[in-house]
Amino acid sequence: MNFRIICTLAAAMAVQKASAQSPVLTIADCQQMAVTQNKKIKAAQYRIDAANAAVQSANASAYPSIDGSVMGVYLGKPIGGALNGMIPEYAGSAAVSVTQPIYAGGKIQLGKAAAAKGVAIQQEQKALSTTEVLFNVNKAYWQVVQVKEKIILARKYEEMLQGLQRELKNAYDAGLIYKNDLLRVEVNLNEASLQLRQAHDGLVMAKLALAQVTGMAGQTDFNVADSVSGDFPELAAQDLTAAAENRPEIRLLNQVLEVEQLQRKLLKADFLPTFGVSASGIGTAGKKVNISNGKDLMASWYGLASINVPIFDWGKKAGKVKEQSMKIAARQQELDNTKELLNLEVQQAYLALNQSVKKIRTSRLSLEQAAENLKLANDRLKAGTITGKDVLEAQMIWQQAYSSTIDSKVEYRIQEAAYRKATGTLH
Repeated sequence: MNFRIICTLAAAMAVQKASAQSPVLTIADCQQMAVTQNKKIKAAQYRIDAANAAVQSANASAYPSIDGSVMGVYLGKPIGGALNGMIPEYAGSAAVSVTQPIYAGGKIQLGKAAAAKGVAIQQEQKALSTTEVLFNVNKAYWQVVQVKEKIILARKYEEMLQGLQRELKNAYDAGLIYKNDLLRVEVNLNEASLQLRQAHDGLVMAKLALAQVTGMAGQTDFNVADSVSGDFPELAAQDLTAAAENRPEIRLLNQVLEVEQLQRKLLKADFLPTFGVSASGIGTAGKKVNISNGKDLMASWYGLASINVPIFDWGKKAGKVKEQSMKIAARQQELDNTKELLNLEVQQAYLALNQSVKKIRTSRLSLEQAAENLKLANDRLKAGTITGKDVLEAQMIWQQAYSSTIDSKVEYRIQEAAYRKATGTLH
């Protein structure tokens, strides 16, 4: 065994070992990674946490608030010590006040409800983001599979051309054909080699796209488990009129509509009176600050109760309520329009998926016919009834039919994910 063979075997073993160490990902693996690692989904979770913090703030508005203050004063001459010491030169005071709203026209409870709706809205936003990310995961995953299958095809096509090249070279060396037949194959072989290199570059880019959406940006040291084999069933006819109701877009718009309705109730609450109480305690220390007995300490307290009753504002509050009612009506129209558009999307996804089934059947038939045509061309070339140009054309037809078969099967998988997204079942 010479040195070249030893190096070749060592390189092959190294590649095999590296390939064995690379993780093999299924579509379920990629989806799980995206749900936990995708930055768009993480950002949506942070917005949910922020909304929960807003709920805590809204709930705290129903409890009494306690405020404190401390102040020190020094008065220079002639003010300090004036009036026979009744005005002290220096003094320090502290105050504590407690304020409790009793009735605010329902605004406190409405504020709590609005904050809770804010959480629900952010949760639906996360569900919407998750659906979009999962669809992009499916799309990127099957594009990796597509490029991987195209590399296999490119290798097979290159091997075919190499075989034809050997046959034609033997025929040329024997003086049976002209050189242009051989050159034509060699040109196609060069082009096939270029296509193979481009396919390898395309695989790197497809892996990078999948890595980014699954939260492992920049990594390409992995493989995908799937291929274009498997079943590609056609969907049976079904009623899809209510399929879009499962979409997060609809749930989100419903939540937004409810928030708009709460906002109208808040505006109506401005017509109602508000009532609150507060109490404050004051302590002061300074030379003879107690005006009742001349001592250096004085403490006191006071309480307040307030009622605010709106009487007349030239229709300002009523105008705001009317404005909000128009906003609610507009939001309802937006919701209805979105439902109609999503129902159209469901129908389109259903038709597109079944159309891809027909494409698969057509491409399979074309591939079978192209393979039979190629076999006959090779047999006739051996019999000497056709030239290498005819075989070369048959190989190109076979290569195009094979490529169309790969594309149609990958299209089915992507359309399948699009249909599940359209019907709200992509999880």
